[in-house]
Amino acid sequence: MGSNSNNNTTLQDLAKLAGVSASTVSRALNDHPLISTRTKQRIWALARDHDYPFKSTMPTSPIGADGSIAIVTPVMRGRPLPLSHPFFLELLANIGEAARARDCDFTVSHTSPTSFEDLVIATTTSRADGVIFLGQSMLHDEFNRLADSNARFVVWGADLPGQRYCSIGSDNLLGGSRATRHLARLGRSRILFLGGSDPEAMQRRRGYLDALAESGLEADADRILTVEFELESAFAAVSGLLRRGVKFDGIVATSDLIALGAMQALRRNGIAVPQDVSVVGYDDMLLSRLSTPTLTTIRQDTFEAGRLLVSRIMDKDDHQESKRLPTELIVRESCGG
Repeated sequence: MGSNSNNNTTLQDLAKLAGVSASTVSRALNDHPLISTRTKQRIWALARDHDYPFKSTMPTSPIGADGSIAIVTPVMRGRPLPLSHPFFLELLANIGEAARARDCDFTVSHTSPTSFEDLVIATTTSRADGVIFLGQSMLHDEFNRLADSNARFVVWGADLPGQRYCSIGSDNLLGGSRATRHLARLGRSRILFLGGSDPEAMQRRRGYLDALAESGLEADADRILTVEFELESAFAAVSGLLRRGVKFDGIVATSDLIALGAMQALRRNGIAVPQDVSVVGYDDMLLSRLSTPTLTTIRQDTFEAGRLLVSRIMDKDDHQESKRLPTELIVRESCGG
């Protein structure tokens, strides 16, 4: 049949064309589990061919999916987290693999919440089964308020005091401590810290400070720098430190990208890694294995993270339990030992 472009097709018209009742058509358009996949596919094809205005009743996922998840990235330091960031690309990929294993679809939202109202909109205006937030930013109190509602969500991020919502993330305190202790064991005594102001970075900073104290090393405010979650920011910060003549022989970075930016600045200034300065990153991204020299780093298990984030949405009796994933020190060339 030819397409009817005047948008006057009714539910009853579709029922006649399909040879079924109007209630069957309605259920099929809403992906009702009692309607067979073959019937749904036939009715959806008829609806498209006859320009039936079905967008408002379109299910969140393609026919046959067992569920759907929305991915949302809050604003960090005044701007949305770039989806092109290598670590979050790897995390997204593992969320996708975990969703696929559950016959579940996921959508990356264009929204970037900055307030409680934004969080409410993100969790109530989607027909997804739940929302995964990639990062807490500065919205810890707002997430606690959201936990008092019936919103279904989970956060990739830190475990914070008084937290009432579910979060999945690595043991940031231990990770920061492990990186710093490794440099101290190598004889590095003036260790620089590079990290952001987000909750995860602040916990890694606490681990760094604890490890300095345990190793009998002094914490120096000149060697604790706040940088953006990107290569360029770390490059500029380390370059500025070198111009000021601040001495350091080791670097703990709260992400591999920050570590790589620092190494680029050192190389540009004629400082050899690891001979002059040893460097430890955090994440164990693919890039850390391809850099020159290859990067010693703290591994986060993004495969397990993806599985847990998806399960907290899809397993109805499991979504309240937070989980800290173990970290692992991966020694490569950037430390010299």
